[in-house]
Amino acid sequence: MGLYLNPGNEEFRNAAIHSKIYVDKTEMIKFTNSQLFGEHKNICVSRPRRFGKSMAANMLVAYYSKGCDSKELFENFKIADDSSFKEHLNKYNVIHLNIQQFLGRTETIHEMLELLSRKVTRELKREFADVTYYEEDLVSVIEEIYAQTHSFFVFIIDEWDCIFRVKGEDTEAQKLYLNFLRDLLKNQPYCILAYMTGILPIKKYGEHSALNMFDEYSMTNQRELAEFTGFTEQEVQELCPQYDMSYDKMKQWYDGYDLKGIQIYNPRSVVMSLSGHDFDSYWTKTETYEALKKYIQMDMYNLKELVTRLIAGSSIEINPDKFQNDMTTFASADDVLTLLVHLGYLTYDFDTCTVHIPNQEVQKEFINCIEDGGWEPVMDAIRKSEELLAATIRGEEETVARMIENAHQENTSILAYNDENSLACVIALAYYSAKKNYVVYRELAGGKGFADMVFVPRKTTQTPAIVVELKWNQTAEAAITQIKRKQYVESLKDYRGEVILVGINYESKELKKDDYKKHSCKIERITMA
Repeated sequence: MGLYLNPGNEEFRNAAIHSKIYVDKTEMIKFTNSQLFGEHKNICVSRPRRFGKSMAANMLVAYYSKGCDSKELFENFKIADDSSFKEHLNKYNVIHLNIQQFLGRTETIHEMLELLSRKVTRELKREFADVTYYEEDLVSVIEEIYAQTHSFFVFIIDEWDCIFRVKGEDTEAQKLYLNFLRDLLKNQPYCILAYMTGILPIKKYGEHSALNMFDEYSMTNQRELAEFTGFTEQEVQELCPQYDMSYDKMKQWYDGYDLKGIQIYNPRSVVMSLSGHDFDSYWTKTETYEALKKYIQMDMYNLKELVTRLIAGSSIEINPDKFQNDMTTFASADDVLTLLVHLGYLTYDFDTCTVHIPNQEVQKEFINCIEDGGWEPVMDAIRKSEELLAATIRGEEETVARMIENAHQENTSILAYNDENSLACVIALAYYSAKKNYVVYRELAGGKGFADMVFVPRKTTQTPAIVVELKWNQTAEAAITQIKRKQYVESLKDYRGEVILVGINYESKELKKDDYKKHSCKIERITMA
């Protein structure tokens, strides 16, 4: 048993057995077993920080490594019921590398690769002392071991992308590193599985796109590994009663990562919330908000308007395919927003090709980032949103119209205001505080069409439901009429109680000098029995 060659199972044992909260993700091994020796044996899994990357890597080490006996460790986990479990358990030579550890101990990539090669080669020669070695470099040493003993290797590489995060501008060093991985892993018969994990997908570099033998599983498409990316709804639903915690609030705070239809919760935050028996921004506290602020404050690509729309609850269509998989190369807003998906600040809907802010925890981080530096109109609308919501519930039509008018006027420098979608964005921003007590839906199906906005009270509150219809160059009364005629209140489904109907019209035509108000509002109340 060594540090890098055939390590033991202590890291996974500590996490799985000695942790207070552990969610069984061992069925991922069933997937990696299915890829052994095959044409899809090279797997690159990218996830945001603190989404269990190292946990998964340590699990694979514990399962495959010949340096330990893990039968007892795994026998009570889900993977033990799979037919492939015993076939591959502790059967292979495993080389486990955490690239961050080597990078932190050296000054250059060349020094890092030399240190890595020296240490792994030393362990290989000690383990395979009977092999005759003709060259000293790492690849040649492993090739001789395979040629003379027919030994197979599993490579588990953690923090594979740290070089692209730490040395983002050093393209020559990055190419040197990619060449090293290519020579070590590509078309090598001794490699029966290569599992790499990090935050970023594989860097694209023309000919160096270069680790093109890897199948990628990223936050834009986790494919078969979606359920192993974080905690699923069922897993969180099972955990909450054990700790006497509200599932609805857990969902509000930490859910929202949509991976091809599978809802994923932030695992770090759920564990911290259950352990501390409260709801707070746990994941975002593990890194300064400057990491997000750096990108959303970029003065290009119309990012300010796009970020404002995201904060208001909109979904933004993007093309993630042109992203170069680094943190410095940006040619469009799509690239910046795609990076935020990989960092965990946005979630990507594969079917609609759109991004949005996933949950309240991340939403708070966006607000922290815009509290200063040119976002005063947005922050002013957010600060006044509780007053607007209260006026709406009280039925104060003139006050509501005036406050929406002000929110519109103050944000014209950021938001283009030329259709009902723009109006909806301003309305959502003006009602920002409603997210505390409501689930806010845009374009929600109900009755005979889609209601523009529906505010569904959370189970922990006693507030009335709200249905909002928006009009452009019509009347607020016409909006109310449409809510009734098309029976939009049916979108509330099982809700029983008071419903506030809100019609808002924006008049884009030029008005007389004395008639300055472009917004009008009509409010009515009904009761659903």
